[in-house]
Amino acid sequence: MDLGLSGKRALVLASSRGLGLGIAEAIAAEGANVMITGRDGDRLKAACAAINDRGAGQARFVVSDLSDTSTPAMLEKTIGKEFGGLDILVNNTGGPPPGAMSEADLSVVHRQFEIMVLSVMDLTARLLPGMRAQGWGRVLTVASSGVIQPIPNLGLSNALRATLVGWSKSMANETAGDGVTFNMLLPGRIETDRLKELDAANAKRSGKSLEDVASAAKAQIPVGRYGAVEEFAAAAAFLVSGRASYINGSMIRCDGGAIKSV
Repeated sequence: MDLGLSGKRALVLASSRGLGLGIAEAIAAEGANVMITGRDGDRLKAACAAINDRGAGQARFVVSDLSDTSTPAMLEKTIGKEFGGLDILVNNTGGPPPGAMSEADLSVVHRQFEIMVLSVMDLTARLLPGMRAQGWGRVLTVASSGVIQPIPNLGLSNALRATLVGWSKSMANETAGDGVTFNMLLPGRIETDRLKELDAANAKRSGKSLEDVASAAKAQIPVGRYGAVEEFAAAAAFLVSGRASYINGSMIRCDGGAIKSV
């Protein structure tokens, strides 16, 4: 299936590794030109080289840190200079420290809200007018399955990412008439460095081995395994494509069936 992404211009946040990089690679493989971002310049440079060696769409990078409140303005300027506009925005952020919500330090809550929520809203607001003016755009926000079924020991992630649910749905209602869709993609347990860190934290908290923690987690997933980044990225590439023009205001799960609700 031709996803109609050839020549499209995309910005993928937090894309030097993990889910963000997987999405950037999948979009570029369909012919889109991608701007990847992150804090590690060496890692970004290597990721760009790998994408460009494969052909199809090309990648560029900009070193950026979402904890810096000037980053959205800097990214807006960079996109204007390098791409002359944008067709696809993938909002992806790192996760906050694990822990119980009842034990969260309010200063940490405030700081993580700025990084995970306000930065996304700010950047989207800056780039959205261009999409609306051209009559085509895709905004995909990566969150977590915890916004549907809260994940134990990830209280802050559950709370902050849920804020983006209401925001994305509201934006979907307001912009679809201009050809811009807003959707959310919710990962379950996808095998990334972040997942390894969370499993290690759970092992330490419970006193169990890392292997036992991973085995118990996989046993709760109907497909019986963790997901691959490539599987998640394929879903993302479809959602930002021309083929997904009638999918709007939706939350799509990519979790192997782990969420128990219908």
